[in-house]
Amino acid sequence: MVERAPNEPRARFGLALEYLKEGQRAAGIEELRRYLELAEDEGNAWGRMAEALLEEGDDEGAREAWLRGIEAAERHGHPTMAEEFRERLDDL
Repeated sequence: MVERAPNEPRARFGLALEYLKEGQRAAGIEELRRYLELAEDEGNAWGRMAEALLEEGDDEGAREAWLRGIEAAERHGHPTMAEEFRERLDDL
């Protein structure tokens, strides 16, 4: 799907999730970055990226992703998601 429509955000997000599910974190993170360049995310992708970056040992990258996720979640009316990300930051 991504080959046919490289600028389709949902295809990029789906591919990212498949990479992450298969344990291919670097590829998943790259696809999440591409997705976030194309789409206005409501927070979910930022949270997934934060978790993957944390698993890769990039605490600072994870922190930045959670902060961006909090902003997105609040902007889109998802206070529970924003609070979850704040708790993850506190645990970091």
